[in-house]
Amino acid sequence: MLNRRRVLAIGGVATGGALLWGARESTTAEASNAPAASSSAHHEHHSGGAAAATAEPTSGTGTPPPFTPFSSRLPVPPVLRPVSTTGDTDVYDLPLKHATAEFFPGRPAPVLTFGGGFIGPTIKARAGRRVKVRYVNQLDRAATVHLHGGHVPPGSDGFPMDLIEPGQSRVFDYPNQQQGATLWYHDHTCAKEAEHVYRGLAGFYLIEGQDEAALGLPRGAYDVPIMIRDARFDENGGMIFEPSPMPTTLHTNGRLQPYFPVDSRKYRFRVLNATLHRIIELDLGGLEMLQIASDGGLLPEPLPRKKIMIVPGERVEVVVDFSAQAVGSKLVLKDVYGGADEPVMRFDVVRRAWDASRVPGRLRELPELPPATVVRDVKLSFSASGEEFAINDKTFDPARVDTRIVEGTTEIWRVTNTDPADTPFGPVNHTFHMHLVPFRVLDRDGKPPLPGENGLKDTVLVRPGETVRVQATFRGYKGRYLYHCHLQEHSDIGMMAQMEIV
Repeated sequence: MLNRRRVLAIGGVATGGALLWGARESTTAEASNAPAASSSAHHEHHSGGAAAATAEPTSGTGTPPPFTPFSSRLPVPPVLRPVSTTGDTDVYDLPLKHATAEFFPGRPAPVLTFGGGFIGPTIKARAGRRVKVRYVNQLDRAATVHLHGGHVPPGSDGFPMDLIEPGQSRVFDYPNQQQGATLWYHDHTCAKEAEHVYRGLAGFYLIEGQDEAALGLPRGAYDVPIMIRDARFDENGGMIFEPSPMPTTLHTNGRLQPYFPVDSRKYRFRVLNATLHRIIELDLGGLEMLQIASDGGLLPEPLPRKKIMIVPGERVEVVVDFSAQAVGSKLVLKDVYGGADEPVMRFDVVRRAWDASRVPGRLRELPELPPATVVRDVKLSFSASGEEFAINDKTFDPARVDTRIVEGTTEIWRVTNTDPADTPFGPVNHTFHMHLVPFRVLDRDGKPPLPGENGLKDTVLVRPGETVRVQATFRGYKGRYLYHCHLQEHSDIGMMAQMEIV
């Protein structure tokens, strides 16, 4: 049963990786799929769905096996190939299936996957060209898929109750009528999203904009997706899904502190924070990282950064120029948020290389901000019971429409986090995510947005006591979509609402 202490634990964000606290029972990757007891319709509906096979809780201590840092190479997720192609559409098959992954060499751990690999294969799309994906559920539990950042019809958005049952399949339609951007697809099952994503149900979806080829940015092997995740591991190398005072360990593209050999030239890195709770601040030993994009695609102009903060669900794209580094140099990318000093991965400069790529001074102009006709207040907070999270004091109910919006109109939303900054487990941060459309961050408590927030966004940090104003234009589709906190356990226990575009 939930209680305020556990909810505080889920919400608390401490430093140095000690982020997941509480009294939940430890489980391995094949743990019971039964949702936590709750009075909300969110959980009641889910509990009637297909149940997963149940396994015994792990007896692991949470003390992981030893490993040698920088001993495994960073894998680049394979690119999924279409099963058919027509004049304007690429069609893919992608199974959801059980598999194993070796986070620690020689110790296979059960995971949930798209396509059998941890992480899922990358889908490469082009702006203006349609993609259809047939997701085939080969798992022992129901699941669904959300294209995070996708401008898609409501039937292909991955509504949490619109589940693909075991043995069934469904085709999702992605028109790609949007600008180029780094998106990602992940599970969005009601009350189980956090665990399913944690255990592996996530992958990259990259849309190439029609304007990008002319810019001269690094391409091909020099354009690398990097998914940063975290986990607790037992002594057998298995994943433990449990809020706990023990620190989580970062892993990158499914490897613990991997190395990546690079040429002495420019690279484009697409970085996704796919952790459950951790705010990450990237530092490459003081080497400049040139930010060129955020959630919704390219920024108006490149932004030089020495450190880059990225919250769960956010993406940043950076260009790093290794040309001034001597062959044999080794540069460690670290998470330094809140005083942490945890290696994420290492870049090893292995050879000189010719480089014709460039980063122009102007990248992509932002669309104009139409006048807003509606201003809304969105409060992120504990529920009245203190045992769930809520939006505007209501926990998620799939039968309730919380907000009705006229298609084609522009609105300003004032998103406020009223949860405390001072708890035994740290401040209760939230990350606000809106489906269907990107938004612009106007200000934070009347002050300018954070560095890198001047582009199109779909996920944004809202700190305790803070109000972030965002503006969005709701055009293209009518139907029901979600907005929620993207700390996934927060949305799992109520912090999610439904908007209907009419």
